[in-house]
Amino acid sequence: MKIIFLLIAVSLVLALGFLISFFWAVRDGQYEDEYTPSVRILFDDATVKKTSEEQPITS
Repeated sequence: MKIIFLLIAVSLVLALGFLISFFWAVRDGQYEDEYTPSVRILFDDATVKKTSEEQPITS
């Protein structure tokens, strides 16, 4: 019977630890990334064309 009380106490401490770490991550902004890199990779970047004026001059 004592082992059941011990397991319940350990599980409550563990659950409290996970809850605290979750609130800590939310407060630090872990979940504020609305435009993730996994979505950004699907879109092409705008290509920039170099003109002859922007090219370096070689001697």
